[in-house]
Amino acid sequence: MIYGAMTHPQFLRALAAAGHGSKILLADANYPHTTGVSERCELISLNFAPGMLDVLQILEVLKQVCPIEKAEIMVPAPDQPAVEIPIHDEFKAQLPDTEFGELSRFDFYDAARSEDVGIIVATGEQRLYGNLLLTVGVRQPGE
Repeated sequence: MIYGAMTHPQFLRALAAAGHGSKILLADANYPHTTGVSERCELISLNFAPGMLDVLQILEVLKQVCPIEKAEIMVPAPDQPAVEIPIHDEFKAQLPDTEFGELSRFDFYDAARSEDVGIIVATGEQRLYGNLLLTVGVRQPGE
């Protein structure tokens, strides 16, 4: 048995294979988990039931085991009405020192299909636009 914030063997193995610049998609329950990423992307299924486990719960653990350089969030397409997206504020609160970018819905799908996205985590997240695309950073000396 291992110690640490994360104990999921498949997720740990996938993270160990990721390097600086690799991307991880924490996807909500409505995201197309198999067709919305490249064929070589590894699927980690943590969507046990609606609302279990949500993106914020997974992010809380992930940020303890992996440096995060950048985060990108999905927003409505420019021709859609503006809506409030409270989960985005929660993402930013959990990653206060991280650069955030916004991608409209279909641009986000294109970015998620990139060969740089090596891991997709299917979550039970139910909130609107609850997808978070993370870029792996560099481990700093002493970490």
